[in-house]
Amino acid sequence: MSATTPQRIALIGLGTIGMSMAALHLARENTTVDVFDTRPDFEQYLRKTLPVFLSHHLTSDVSEPDSVLPEAVVSSLISSGRLQLHTSLETACASATIVQEQGPENVAFKQSLWKQVESIAPPSAHFWTSTSGIAASIQQGEMSDKTRLLVVHPFNPPHIMPLLEIVPSPETSTERVEFARAYFSVAGSKHRPVVIKKEIPGFVGNRLAFALLREACYLVQEDVVDAKDLDTIMKASLGPRWAGNGVFESYQQGGGEGGIQAFFEKLEPTLQQVWDGQGRVNLVGNEETQWKDKVISQVNEAYGSFSNEQILEKEARLKDFVNVQTKSYGHLDTQK
Repeated sequence: MSATTPQRIALIGLGTIGMSMAALHLARENTTVDVFDTRPDFEQYLRKTLPVFLSHHLTSDVSEPDSVLPEAVVSSLISSGRLQLHTSLETACASATIVQEQGPENVAFKQSLWKQVESIAPPSAHFWTSTSGIAASIQQGEMSDKTRLLVVHPFNPPHIMPLLEIVPSPETSTERVEFARAYFSVAGSKHRPVVIKKEIPGFVGNRLAFALLREACYLVQEDVVDAKDLDTIMKASLGPRWAGNGVFESYQQGGGEGGIQAFFEKLEPTLQQVWDGQGRVNLVGNEETQWKDKVISQVNEAYGSFSNEQILEKEARLKDFVNVQTKSYGHLDTQK
């Protein structure tokens, strides 16, 4: 089965991630999407929420925060049969070529769910989990055929961010991995799937983000900088640089003619001193966690609670940033 042929996707769990995935799949013309969620007001919730995500995937203008498609678009998708709502897991998965779950981050739940799905879905169906951290090798514990399951981890907010981390277990078949990669790489897609070579807690995107978060919390705890100024430093330096070049590409450029090798050689003493002095703060355990009170207090004082208008503005800005990455400036193509 080719990733470009018509697909029938069963989505299990329609929270924020699930809604985004529904919009992503519906943006393709040759898909049918079956959705299942246990919440009692599911249809009402879907009709109200899905248009927000569809507005990003089905319209070309990504700069207008108020460009939200009406609920009539959802009604049209339902009446055409492209979007089908289900009241049982069995009917949702019965004809699926892809089953994708966005359920609770709970090992027992996921193991039980995939055991059920395996008994319901067609033998050829692909199984994808949008988990943020539970490896496929753990989730497949009660499955008979462990070659079918892999992680498809979107980055938050998933309806805007292009990254999809595809993380197979050691037993996932190569064909299943390649199918997922090809599916999200289809011409016209704004998403960028990356196959992670081995399982590791947090995958890659979150590990990088959490490493930066820990050092940021340490710097605030040590009174080196306050939370708002740290954000200014990030937005005025690393944010735009890494958005345009990435980590290794930035230092390859920063090293001049010798690239990253020259960078390491020139700054070796400073780099080692900083690495040796990186801070440690702990969220659990017997060690002091008072740093959390300081960080939370400073962040609340700096930003308070974001209004819906502020969130829409931030999302519109993020869309613009993502769009800039795909813009050609007539020089070297950096999208290699």
